[in-house]
Amino acid sequence: MRYRWVILLVGLAAQTAVSAVRQGLPSLTPTVRAEFGLSLPQVGLALSAFSLGIVVTLIAWGALADRYGERPVLVAGLTGAAASLGAGALAPGFAGLVVALFVAGAFGASATGGSGRAIMGWFGRGERGTALGIRQMGVPLGGAAAAVTLPLLAAAGGLDAALLALAVACLLAALASARWMRDAPPRPAGRPRVIAPPPFRDRRLWRLAVGSALLVAAQSALFGFLVLFLHDERGWSPAAAGGALATLYALGAVARVAAGRISDRLERRIAPVRRLGLVASALLAASAVLVAAPDGVLVPVLLAAAVTAASWNGLSFTAAGELSGRERAGTAMGIQNTVLSAGAALAPVGFGAMVALTSWPVAWGLLCLSQLAGVLVLGPLVGEEEGRRRARAAREAGGTLRGPSEPGIRSHA
Repeated sequence: MRYRWVILLVGLAAQTAVSAVRQGLPSLTPTVRAEFGLSLPQVGLALSAFSLGIVVTLIAWGALADRYGERPVLVAGLTGAAASLGAGALAPGFAGLVVALFVAGAFGASATGGSGRAIMGWFGRGERGTALGIRQMGVPLGGAAAAVTLPLLAAAGGLDAALLALAVACLLAALASARWMRDAPPRPAGRPRVIAPPPFRDRRLWRLAVGSALLVAAQSALFGFLVLFLHDERGWSPAAAGGALATLYALGAVARVAAGRISDRLERRIAPVRRLGLVASALLAASAVLVAAPDGVLVPVLLAAAVTAASWNGLSFTAAGELSGRERAGTAMGIQNTVLSAGAALAPVGFGAMVALTSWPVAWGLLCLSQLAGVLVLGPLVGEEEGRRRARAAREAGGTLRGPSEPGIRSHA
């Protein structure tokens, strides 16, 4: 079973390459805005194009991974993303760039369901939260690397050079997947399957997805507009603002692994997500109040809000796969991430428009309300999760197979 760490590294590489695009684009917003003369809502559209492409294909890629396995899905998707980004570098105008980013996202969505399903199969419950937390590190790590390198590449060779570098990263991840990705070993003898509704008919999964989408709005907007806020409102240089974004991504990577490890120890996924959402809400409210404070006061609180808002993704991803079981994990994760990505895609557009119409503090306050709404939506799932945990503990101690708090649900593969 040592090979599971190779699988984890391949999944991390795939996620990092795609996230370098999705999370790194905000560091290029000053360049994109200057090159095409864009308004704030148009900047939000550019930021959302890649995410919107992910939204429309996530479920399909997850279903393909369930049927054909992770390797062909990752290779085909990452190669297509690389080609699309290369086309974006050659696009003659803003509309062409948006289309190229959308298509790249549609192909890049393969990394989400494919790598997540592979890790679900190779790691057991006691390690799964940590393993998927490490894989989710690819989101902030890709963003951190992109935040540092993309502005430098854009300064030296223009927007085209930055997009070509992202294309190369996706192509390298595709080659790694072709070489090292393998199917998970067979299920251990005697381990029962999950008995759950099909993912599309599982109301628990849809509740998890909607709650996650409400929570991710803050993460998407804060990461997407931090550079512009520091540049426009605080007078930071693009390089300094990009450095702050890179710091944010690095801290977010550590927070995701820590959240995964804690969830493994607690044997819970959703309860920690709700707690993190509450903390992020409080920090966002504090940021809105401190908007006129010096940088040394406001910026640390704002960064803490963004790090907290970014720390829970791996837990919701793990919960989605565990609800449906290994055989349907790709589809379940695709559904969960489709709804979540829709929230992530729409948030920058809405946030940019709200800042333009009102102010930064008002927009942050609305993000706080979105976080609280997500916490409320996820509430009923916490009791169900605790019931499953107790029934599982009873089975492991020689108790009954079926618990009253979890009718029809079995321990996962």
